[in-house]
Amino acid sequence: MFTMKNKLLPLVLLLAIVLGGLYWVFGLPLVGNPEIPTTAEAIARGGYIYNAGGCAACHQVDEAEGATGGYVIEVENPFPNTFYTPNITPDEETGIGGWTGRDFLLAMKHGRSPEGGFYWPSFPYRTYKNMTDEDVLDLAAFLMVQPPISNEVPDHVLEAWQFDFLMSGWNILADTMEGEPPSVSDDPQIQRGAYLARALGHCGECHTPRNELGMMSLAQEFSGSEISTAQINPEGLSSWTAFDFVGLLQLGMTASFDFVGGEMADVVEHTSQLSEADQEAYAAFFKRE
Repeated sequence: MFTMKNKLLPLVLLLAIVLGGLYWVFGLPLVGNPEIPTTAEAIARGGYIYNAGGCAACHQVDEAEGATGGYVIEVENPFPNTFYTPNITPDEETGIGGWTGRDFLLAMKHGRSPEGGFYWPSFPYRTYKNMTDEDVLDLAAFLMVQPPISNEVPDHVLEAWQFDFLMSGWNILADTMEGEPPSVSDDPQIQRGAYLARALGHCGECHTPRNELGMMSLAQEFSGSEISTAQINPEGLSSWTAFDFVGLLQLGMTASFDFVGGEMADVVEHTSQLSEADQEAYAAFFKRE
């Protein structure tokens, strides 16, 4: 006998599948809620990470006294948009005042706002996802002790149909379409260089080609892109020595004795402040065989 219970079961299963799908697409990742460290050591490490990530280049512009944002990022592909970097000083009204460890992990590694919204990939969370939780929290420790500065940043200028929730599907596609970067040896120095280049330094954001949807093609990592045609993989750097590459990071001088300009000059402002060990790790990674 076909009972009411039998009729409801398929509906319940369908509802469960729908709700599960919605949670998979829109649900917040489970990152816990760790405390932001407050020790002097953590703050100092966070300051080093702030520099290694080149955060000031986009968030502390025009000789600003702090990371008040407002840097303009013009994007042509896959759609013409204008993005403005946010204020990341601990100002309660216009910055990140009140953010928790959970908020930092969601933003840096998953591109999600404290309210659950989606950030656009002009913020390189697709690369920062490779950071360790400890480094994210140490960066948070540094940022949260900086002076709060009020600065209201303009809204992004986007096409009318571009809603941030669409990034949920984009992120899922990117997880499958970006692929994996070339493997590297387990040499500790090369592994450190890989972490600097693939996470903190987010070098691939400018030097790795992208597909029609704006997703990085990691199999062709560092082989040049529309943003920067410079090929900085081992093939492109075949005529460079490790000494040459360290010189680039320290002075902005290439193997042919030219000096870089534009945005790469801004990068050198930060790489020149890295420890010599980290500069050599960068060189070991990019010059690997």
